[in-house]
Amino acid sequence: MPTSLPPDAPMLVLAAPGGATGVAEEIAAVVRVDNPQIEVRLASVTGLADSLPAGRQAVVVPLLTWEDPVVMAEIGKAVAASGSGAVVTEALGPHPLLAEALHIRLAQRGLARADRVRLLNVSSPVDAVILGTVGGERAVHAVQATAVLLASRLTLPVVAASLDSEPGVGAAAQRLRGAGAERLAIAPCLIGHEAPQGIVERAAGAIGAGHAEPLGPHSAVAELVARAYGSQLAT
Repeated sequence: MPTSLPPDAPMLVLAAPGGATGVAEEIAAVVRVDNPQIEVRLASVTGLADSLPAGRQAVVVPLLTWEDPVVMAEIGKAVAASGSGAVVTEALGPHPLLAEALHIRLAQRGLARADRVRLLNVSSPVDAVILGTVGGERAVHAVQATAVLLASRLTLPVVAASLDSEPGVGAAAQRLRGAGAERLAIAPCLIGHEAPQGIVERAAGAIGAGHAEPLGPHSAVAELVARAYGSQLAT
């Protein structure tokens, strides 16, 4: 990301499923602080068409951890309806930064070693991790690469599972425990606005596992947003 941009540089428009409040507002605030040279606008997916600037280029970055085809189609329709010619980037994941943020969220709950270099000889707090997502089997398939990246960081088995459909987290827990992994944790591969409130807590309670918080306004999420914008500037 260049440290300065011309006045006519494309606007960065964050497209948030659900609504442009809460976690989405916090992420937009972090992006602005970390990248003061970028003009940042936040919009809900449903209000995106009215939020795109007229007569100016824009880069739309979806606040998603995977390429949800339903949301991406809605964003595409909104851009087309606006007539702005804005460019839409891919979702934020999979990416090593996403795996790093998931690792940190687990460590904040005492469910992973914070430093995997200095503490290699210390036993892990859990035996395996379930990477929870929403969107059914399509979402589970889409976050497999993130699961592999997280497993590499944790040096533990990580399996992706759905929080909102079957076979879901329960089936994943049964499979892992059948393989000898008794202590489990759920790492939600969610920014925080994609799923009903409490879905992670209920899933964790049902299988007797610990759980991390969603990614939320983690600095890695803001950095992935800026990288998505910067990649469009480069092209």
